[in-house]
Amino acid sequence: MSPYLATPLLLLGSNILMTFAWYGHLKAPHWPLWTAILVSWGIAFFEYCLAVPANRIGYGAFTGQQLKIMQEVITLAVFAVFSVAFLGEALRWNYLAAMGCLVAAVVFIMLPAG
Repeated sequence: MSPYLATPLLLLGSNILMTFAWYGHLKAPHWPLWTAILVSWGIAFFEYCLAVPANRIGYGAFTGQQLKIMQEVITLAVFAVFSVAFLGEALRWNYLAAMGCLVAAVVFIMLPAG
């Protein structure tokens, strides 16, 4: 599989897992903090199993800076869906405006230097 396809797909998977690791426990406020931490760390292990290969596969096809910007936009897109579908929060205009700015950052970082 091409690094141009594998990298964003692996980053998407890793960000879905990490979003649940960081924020999924918010729906279980009755859990003791140590339980939330252990569950989150357990999920994060599998997140790393996707994130590390994503960056290894992608580096060379993309620069480190391009990988980071791509990851940030994927993170916000995943979190937008998560916050609405899982946490029941509304998507506000300013969140969408910030997302638009990050998408613009992806466009700029992918332009050839010169």
